[in-house]
Amino acid sequence: MNKNQIEGRIDQVKGKVMEVAGKVTHDTKLEAEGKSDQLTGKAEANLGDAKEAVKDKAKELIDKI
Repeated sequence: MNKNQIEGRIDQVKGKVMEVAGKVTHDTKLEAEGKSDQLTGKAEANLGDAKEAVKDKAKELIDKI
């Protein structure tokens, strides 16, 4: 796991907590911020996943040489 994967998944969890808190308190702004944080976290986690995939493929190619 790399930094982007970890931070992205943390942001997803924080966003979900904010979303639920917004729903419980009927705070639409907090709920929207939570959803936004979840999407941002998902994008960052996906970036980290892509970096890991590239790194793994590069290592695989180097090992073949």
